[in-house]
Amino acid sequence: MSDTVDRIDDLELRLSHQDKALSDLNDMVLAQWRKIEALERQLNRMGEEMQDMTQASAPVDKPPHY
Repeated sequence: MSDTVDRIDDLELRLSHQDKALSDLNDMVLAQWRKIEALERQLNRMGEEMQDMTQASAPVDKPPHY
């Protein structure tokens, strides 16, 4: 009977460690997802700024030494 109790205790301990690891991994994935979304927003903003700059800039003439 003691062997069964030890096995159950071991399984419960493993389960609690796996639950903790799963929770930690979930938190990590959520943090990475938030970072990816922030980077995508920043990239879109920068792309829009680049378009605005190219549309607003005057045509580039060759420098006089060409």
